[in-house]
Amino acid sequence: MLGRPRALRYDNAVSPDDILFFTKSAKGNPMQNPVITVMVKAARQAGTVILRHMNKLDSLNVFEKSKQDYASEVDSLAEAEIIKELKRAYPQAAFLCEESGAMGKGKQTFVIDPLDGTSNFLHGIPHYCVSIALVENGEPVEAVIYDPIKNELFTASKGKGALLNDRKIRVSERKDLAGSMVITGTPPRDRGRVGPHLDFCRELLASAEDIRRTGSAALDLAYVACGRVDAYFESGIKAWDVAAGMLLVREAGGRTCDFKGRGEKILDAGNIVAGNVRINPVLQAAIAKSDYGRSF
Repeated sequence: MLGRPRALRYDNAVSPDDILFFTKSAKGNPMQNPVITVMVKAARQAGTVILRHMNKLDSLNVFEKSKQDYASEVDSLAEAEIIKELKRAYPQAAFLCEESGAMGKGKQTFVIDPLDGTSNFLHGIPHYCVSIALVENGEPVEAVIYDPIKNELFTASKGKGALLNDRKIRVSERKDLAGSMVITGTPPRDRGRVGPHLDFCRELLASAEDIRRTGSAALDLAYVACGRVDAYFESGIKAWDVAAGMLLVREAGGRTCDFKGRGEKILDAGNIVAGNVRINPVLQAAIAKSDYGRSF
């Protein structure tokens, strides 16, 4: 297991075997947790890289990873900054990164999306973020999402709550889908289901106040966690899109599951439903009964 960052000093009288690991030792504010401190530093450094290039969009090298799925040198540069900082503190850690793929093996893995909302960034739309999660045995245990435009820092540690800029956050208290604000997405990797998806959205709008599509799954989940929106659902997602946001929602008192209602080990499910404990099962059931849900 990972312990305190290598850069921090320990009392020489304490054996390394006696040191409580970060997932059990941090109390109170998650920012007191040494791994969160390192993750925040890495996220902020990546954010600096992103901001440095936001006014140079015309000169960026942009490439298409797959149909309508783009990346630029900024994604790679930001990811390199994150990996460098995390490896400095935790040289034995494993990584799963959007741009670099999987590196190393272990029960604990840093799952990284260096620029979630790349399409927004490339179009000059100021809505994107850095997302970093530490995943242990298939479940996120530490999370950082950083929006460099708004300077909003979301953090969470398993069992210790979720914060936005050091203030506790909670999911909304809405009791059902009536009047709810819902976010969804239409990722290019799942455009084959766009017809049933739009049909379901039309059905949902019979009760929901409105539906948003923001272009950043990580921020969508962060917004559910802090109560800005009531629910979120999307398919065609990857672990790095949602790992950090899932923990934020859970620690803010909400629930996450896949389209079939499974609530655990769903990072590889490829779809997700998030909301408070009242709305989540209602939205999941509605999806499952629809042609959209039955297509999975």
